[in-house]
Amino acid sequence: MELHILIDGTRDLGGQLYRQLSEAIRSGRLADGQQLPPSRLLASQLGLSRKTVSDVYDKLSYEKLLVGKVGVGSFVQTPHASPQRRHASTPLASAQRIARWEATPTPLRRASQEQPARYAFIGGRTTPSHFPQDEWRACVLHALRQDGQARGRYGPVPGLPALRAAIAGHAAFSRGIHCTPEQVLVTSGAQQALSLLAQTLLEPGDTVAVEEPGYPVARAVFASQGARVVGVAVDEDGILAGQIPDGTRLIYVTPAHQFPLGMPMSMARRHALLERARQLGAIVIEDDYDSAFRYEGRPEDSLQSMDRYGVVAHVGSFSKIMLPELRLGYVVLPQAIVAAVETVKYLTDCHTASLGQHALAKFIHDGHLLRHIRRCHDIYAGRRERLQHWFDGPLSPWFRLVPASAGFHVAALAQAPLDIAELLRRARLADVSLYALSSFYHGPARHEGLFLGYGAIDRLDIDTALAIVLAILQDMAPLPLSGVASDSVP
Repeated sequence: MELHILIDGTRDLGGQLYRQLSEAIRSGRLADGQQLPPSRLLASQLGLSRKTVSDVYDKLSYEKLLVGKVGVGSFVQTPHASPQRRHASTPLASAQRIARWEATPTPLRRASQEQPARYAFIGGRTTPSHFPQDEWRACVLHALRQDGQARGRYGPVPGLPALRAAIAGHAAFSRGIHCTPEQVLVTSGAQQALSLLAQTLLEPGDTVAVEEPGYPVARAVFASQGARVVGVAVDEDGILAGQIPDGTRLIYVTPAHQFPLGMPMSMARRHALLERARQLGAIVIEDDYDSAFRYEGRPEDSLQSMDRYGVVAHVGSFSKIMLPELRLGYVVLPQAIVAAVETVKYLTDCHTASLGQHALAKFIHDGHLLRHIRRCHDIYAGRRERLQHWFDGPLSPWFRLVPASAGFHVAALAQAPLDIAELLRRARLADVSLYALSSFYHGPARHEGLFLGYGAIDRLDIDTALAIVLAILQDMAPLPLSGVASDSVP
């Protein structure tokens, strides 16, 4: 890459070069330690004599803006106090729109970026030490060879055919999904799938129904499109389908493992939801974020496998199964919206990076994904058992777990009035991160309690952390009420 220098005319050539290099170094545009081109090369690029360039380099070295290393080259040496370049403050025509985006909530962003505690019950994260790095490395090397054969071409908008076929096969095997590979759209994580569906299906003012409590990021994605987002209450059977308002265009649900409470949606409620969607002509987004891990009971059908009306978009994520930083997900689309969503995908980012797609296709094809899921299933089952031990035993006077048969988080409902914020504050001081259930309600929280992710905390650490929590609770509320009749799940 050439150094950006402009030489105008034939006068004061050395002065022009000196002023531009000096300004670039002093302003920080050329970073400290950055190597400049050799004098012969720069002279050739600018059409100057080598002596002119060498004289400028010598002057900058004398001013301690460059440092020469014999046999290596000349390197930038930034002054300790570099003046900041000031930009004119021009009133922007889009100022109000910019302000609205700046004020848009970004839920869970702080939790995902903060320095984790020693014992963190954060949701949506897995333990990197259990990821099969050697197998993935071999798949990435395979992907590099495949990418090399592409010779710089852009990939297919909906995803590589090999990966779409692998996802269709995996979803059919593990979740009973009925689809062709042509209905599978590869995305940069499940969150992009939600965004693409929102862009495709919503106009400003349209109504979107979401679970209450529910996933706040999904709510924010729909609201960012100007939609009117309505929270619909859930009970022990899932979303109350009859309360979904007339005029709803989009319905967002987590039927396999309700987020954040954890219970599965009953079969009767699933049928009622599909019938309500048919009446409304609404698309149902089934977020199947962590259903790969099931611990008890019979496997339940995905909502998409029950769909006879062509209204369910099934969203899946490999971030929850594998690693969050991979940013790979997918959506199985109803046939009626395939072409439209592909168009939005093309205009958004053309296609998801092909290197990760090639690697994931190989990873699935060679059976590594299923083996990884089985291995993690046993690990998560052990952690779940320890949580149940504590909340069925020592912590039971204060909290009750919501029954959940899948995933890797649970919700614990407070059994009696308790200052959850104070509990979280004291726990954090003891290097334990807990999360309030109330943060997942859009309106007033109907239930106070804790959200406990166990994907990223070791089994032995669970015992240590909850022993700390128990000590805090005994100090905060040493005489909890016994035999308190708890409400049912909302």
